[in-house]
This record gives sequence, structure tokens and C-alpha cells, in this order.
Amino acid sequence: MSLSVRQQSRTSFSSSSSSSQAAWIQSRTPSVYGGAGGFGTRISSCSSSFGFLSAGGESSLTTGGRLTMQNLNDRLASYLEKVRSLEDKNKMLELNIKEFCTKTTYVTKDYKNYLSTITELRAEIAKMSSENHGILLQIDNAKLTADDFKMKYELELSIRSTVDADVFRLRGIRDSLTLNISSLEMEVEHLKEELVSMTSSHKTELEQLRVQGAGSLNVEVDSTESADLLKILEEVRLQYETVMKNNKLELEKWFQAKMEILQGQIITCTTEVKTYHSEISELKRTYQALEISRQALFSEVQCLQQNVTEVNAQYAARLSQHQATITTLELKPRLEREIEEYRRLLQGEEFEQKRAVIIKQITEEVEEQKPHIEKRVRTIVEQIVDGEVVSSTEDTKVQTIQ
Repeated sequence: MSLSVRQQSRTSFSSSSSSSQAAWIQSRTPSVYGGAGGFGTRISSCSSSFGFLSAGGESSLTTGGRLTMQNLNDRLASYLEKVRSLEDKNKMLELNIKEFCTKTTYVTKDYKNYLSTITELRAEIAKMSSENHGILLQIDNAKLTADDFKMKYELELSIRSTVDADVFRLRGIRDSLTLNISSLEMEVEHLKEELVSMTSSHKTELEQLRVQGAGSLNVEVDSTESADLLKILEEVRLQYETVMKNNKLELEKWFQAKMEILQGQIITCTTEVKTYHSEISELKRTYQALEISRQALFSEVQCLQQNVTEVNAQYAARLSQHQATITTLELKPRLEREIEEYRRLLQGEEFEQKRAVIIKQITEEVEEQKPHIEKRVRTIVEQIVDGEVVSSTEDTKVQTIQ
């Protein structure tokens, strides 16, 4: 078919009386620039096509026209060959699909029996998860109670150490008092021995006097009355007992005062320890709550980051699709212009004046801070006659992509 088209085109050009010359140029310069963070991104592409048409007298085609004609014929032949091959492939695929559909039979499985087991398993999983949460709470409570008992044990140890120190000091005082009591008892024993010796000497003196008084002599002695030693000893004993009682009372008063001071200190320390313990438990609870909220926020941030990456991937895929659509849309008018040029060369159109038409198409994709992407297509058509711009038109179309 390509050979017949070439022969017809050559015969038509040999029999035609008019001559024409055409050249077609197309240029496209895309550019991408964007702001920080991916916002304010703009993708622009500019495509311009120039067509030169000239009219002349009756003559044969020039070398440039023949080359253009041959190029268009070759491209059309290759395009038609591709179309035929694709049609054959589509037919083969349709036949294969029909055969596969006729040969194979689909059997749908009934999964209703598994729904009950799935619901039961889900209920068991929920129950186990709730039990796990309860066990975790019990573990936390046990840890808190263990910490409480540990603090109480440390407090009791400190109190015991202070009480042991006080008991050791009081034992020293008791030892000193026992030493004083033993020394006083020794003095009392010594005084008793002196009393016994004095009574024995007094008895011997009385016996001697009685023996002497048994004779005829009557001796009268005027002397002062002797002191009663028993009375004196009794008085000394009473004095020492009073001193001992006074010392004992003073020691008891001092011990009671110290014990009261110590009891007050112990009460204040226990109250302070209880307040500190309550504050520590409250701080632990707040720390646990903050830790849980931090973990929840961290998981939420990770989820949001994953969503951002997915959205970026979707936008990139959509952008690539839009770019492919733009390229196909740009290719369509190019093919249409080639077909028109081919038809014009086949029909042998004539033009009396040399005219140049410049078409510039600028495509811009603007991404603003919203984010918001717009597609702006600006078409500039300039008509040039003999190197001078005769007319110029501009058309701008705005299309919202996202």
C-alpha cells in the first residue's frame, strides 16, 4: 500500500502544473523551577511551529518538497504497518481470551463457614488483649507497692539506727548510775562494819565497868551523853536515799523529755516521709501518663509521615500521568499538521504570496501554597509576511489540576 501511495503522489506531482514548497519546524523547551519545600513549583513548556508556504509558476517539485514527501510517505507507511500489527495482535489476544474463557470454569468458594470462627477469634483476641492490659496494670501496681514497702523499710531502718544510738547512750548512763549505787552500797557496808566494831567495843567497855563496879568502890563519873550511832546511821541512810531518789527522778525526767523530743521528731519525719511518698507516687503516675501520651503522639507522627509519603507518591504519579497526557496532546496536533501537510502536497495547493505563521504554545503548571496546581496554556499566533509581523493573537486558558 505504501508503494501505491508513493506512485500516486509522484504521478500527481508530475502532472500538476503548480509548484509548492513547504518546510516544517517544531521546537519545544520545557523548564521546571520550584520554591522551597516543594511549594510554588512551576512546570512550563513552550512549543512553536513555523510553516512557510510559497506560490510559483507551473513547474515540477523542488528537491526539498520531494524529500519532505518521501519522509511523510515513509512515516505514514510505518504508522500503517504498526496499526496493522497492533490490530493482528489484538485479534490474537481476543481469540486467546475467548478460548480461555470457554475452557476454564470458575468455582466460587463459600467462606460463610469461616465467619463464625473469625468472629470468635476476634472476640478471644479482644478478651486476651483486655486481660493483658489488666495484668500490666496489676504489674504496675505491684511495682508501686513494692517501692512503697521499700521506702517504709528504709525509714524503719533509719528509725532503728537512731533508737539503737539512744539505747547505747542510755546504757552508758545506766552503767554510770550502777557504779554510783555500788560505791554508795560499799560506803554503807563500811559504815555498818564501823557500827558493829563500835558496838562490840562499847559492850566490852560496859563489861569491864561492870566488873570494876562489882567491888566496894563506887565511882561516879560525870560525862556527857554519848551520841546514838544508830540514829546517826539512820539519818545518813535517809539522806542517801533522798539523794538517790532525787537523782532517779531527775534522770527519769531527763529521759522522758528526751523521749518526747525524739517522738516529736519521729512523728514529723514520718509525716514528711508520707507526704514525700505521696508526691513521688503522683509524679510516677504523671510520668506514666505522659509516657503513654508521648508514645501515642509518636505513633501518630509516624502515621502522618507515612500518609505524607503516600500522598507525595500519589501526586508524583498524577504529575507523571499529566506530563504523559500533555506530551500526547502535544503530539496530536503535530500529527494533524503532518497529515494536513501531506494532503496539501498530494492535492497540490497553490499560494500566491509567501506567508509565515508562528504558533507558540506555552504550558505552565503552578503549585501554590494551598497546595493548588493550575495548568495555564498560552497560545501566541503571529502572521509574518515578507519578514514583517502582520498580526499577532494571544489566548490563555487556565485549568485546575488539583
